[in-house]
Amino acid sequence: MDMSVSNDAAVHMKRDMEVENGASIRFFVRYGGCGNIQTGFSLGVAIDEPVEAAASAESEGVIFYVEDKDSWYFGDRPFYVEWDEAAEEIAFRHGELV
Repeated sequence: MDMSVSNDAAVHMKRDMEVENGASIRFFVRYGGCGNIQTGFSLGVAIDEPVEAAASAESEGVIFYVEDKDSWYFGDRPFYVEWDEAAEEIAFRHGELV
């Protein structure tokens, strides 16, 4: 599984989550919510240390990752975390980069 986090998204997440360089941020699967990848599930975000990362990306001094146990959610498609300037929020994308 490939993943990337844009610099703009990382800057906003660092600020909003109040983390410093060297921190790790995990994306995990939650039951329910409004996800756009798998019906009935959504993504959660937490400050945490990797145990068995299936994918990771470093941006702005922070490691962003998905644990192996949550990789099923993304299938074989890549996962992108971007800053949506128009909506002024983080955007999670999967598949081809838009």
